[in-house]
Amino acid sequence: MSDVIPFKRPTVRQRHRGNTLCRHGHHKWKIDKERVFDTKQGRLVTRLRCERCGATRIRAL
Repeated sequence: MSDVIPFKRPTVRQRHRGNTLCRHGHHKWKIDKERVFDTKQGRLVTRLRCERCGATRIRAL
């Protein structure tokens, strides 16, 4: 016989953990170093990504 793993639904608190701050504009920005050159603007830019929700923001140098 196999082991039975009980299925437990995540609580509301676990589902929305970290997103409530981002919904109110309090993101946790971190520099994303994958892409540093913007082809549309033709110059170096700093790309920021929120650690909690994954939103991106671009700042020109």
